[in-house]
Amino acid sequence: MKKFDMKNYKEAATPIATGGYLDTNEKGANVDQTKYRGLIGSLLYFTISRSNIMFSVCLCARYQANTKESHYMTAKRILKYLKRTVDVGLW
Repeated sequence: MKKFDMKNYKEAATPIATGGYLDTNEKGANVDQTKYRGLIGSLLYFTISRSNIMFSVCLCARYQANTKESHYMTAKRILKYLKRTVDVGLW
């Protein structure tokens, strides 16, 4: 798995793809669960001040036991969305 560098990626307009569907029994490459759980934990921390990503993060958190590449890509999309909306938050 390659290192994820935010500088090399475009920003996302929404935290999760509108036409996508996550499934537990997908036929895809397995991902390191430790890295995925760390990413989900960091995103859960962000939900304290960014409640607009709560649904997307909780959807990704469901797949921590059998993590596939599509789940990891969805979690990275949330990071891309956060990159685009740095100035949004609760006051």
